[in-house]
Amino acid sequence: MKKENTKAVDFKTAFEYPFHRWVGLLNILWALLPIVGWLVLYGYVVRIVKTFIKGQYDKLPKLSFVRDLKLGFWMFVKTIPFGCTFFVVFAVLTFIPIIGIILQILIGALILPMLMINFFKKESVDSSFDITKTKAVFVNITDYIMALLKTIGLAIVFVLMMIVLVGIPAHMFTKNIFLADFYRRRVD
Repeated sequence: MKKENTKAVDFKTAFEYPFHRWVGLLNILWALLPIVGWLVLYGYVVRIVKTFIKGQYDKLPKLSFVRDLKLGFWMFVKTIPFGCTFFVVFAVLTFIPIIGIILQILIGALILPMLMINFFKKESVDSSFDITKTKAVFVNITDYIMALLKTIGLAIVFVLMMIVLVGIPAHMFTKNIFLADFYRRRVD
């Protein structure tokens, strides 16, 4: 696969990332504004993931209300076909005892994250269905599982930090850092 010699982002870099421009954590307050604020945050998170794909882990970018609102709105609209498709797939799998649950877990852990990252990068409906991007997961399964475990570990740390409130935005803005890094190193 592409860029195999590129070093993976480490846990310390991922943990420190949202605090390099700590005022950016206040962008989470847009979540208090229904619909418009949520769309702004969605667009902002897409932009953050794009910086991860480029290998940039310096600091949170500045939120641009109009730009992020437009991006968030159009990404939401483009998500509808993907969401409906996977809702139907998961609903059908629900009716298959045990094997259906196992398939839901495997799809949710191994396929959906790469499709989501690909969709964030390319911003097109067809990119969310480009299953060929998941080949890198299976070819580099050990690396991918490490990225997944680091993602879970970082989430646990930030969940514990929610007691002091900074864990909420820190988690929201960094939850895709390791998966986007895997995508950068192994897919794109």
